[in-house]
Amino acid sequence: MMVDKSSSRGTGFAHPDTEQPFAENRCVHGLFEAQVRRNPDAIAARFEQGALDYATLNTQANRLAHYLRSLGVGPDVRVGVCLERSLDMLVGVLAILKAGGAYVPLDPAYPKARLAHMLADSAPRVLLSHAAARPALLAALEGGAALAPLLDLADTRLWAAQPVDNPDPHAVGLTSRHLAYVIYTSG
Repeated sequence: MMVDKSSSRGTGFAHPDTEQPFAENRCVHGLFEAQVRRNPDAIAARFEQGALDYATLNTQANRLAHYLRSLGVGPDVRVGVCLERSLDMLVGVLAILKAGGAYVPLDPAYPKARLAHMLADSAPRVLLSHAAARPALLAALEGGAALAPLLDLADTRLWAAQPVDNPDPHAVGLTSRHLAYVIYTSG
């Protein structure tokens, strides 16, 4: 429905006092980092019995992002995420964006053939998973594409010593015009 500004008053269609200019070249993780600076101790996310404040989420994502960069993740490089919904999934997606990569969601509940197609088509440089989702991922890779490095997000030892600072997007030439995600639809 199209409504001009004068007709929309009081209808809930327009919110003129909430419009904010948006820097065209600002990436979503940059907006998150600004929120971290404003409210580091505030809860950023809750899931089931767990919660992460902004500072902790940012630190975990930064360490993983630096490690992902060391594995060659950068602008337009796809990273598969085969996880059940969790706080680790949020850390993983944010880390991929901070590294400059593109997030490819891979639902471990998908049929083997569907996962195999998505993996072959997207050719992720790295795969993020958990032990529970690993069998579905490995089954989908049988006889198919070469196995990319497979990181278990529950085991942070590989990236625990990485820097906690925000990765510099300019170091890899990252802009808001690069891929953020690759989604496969059912239609």
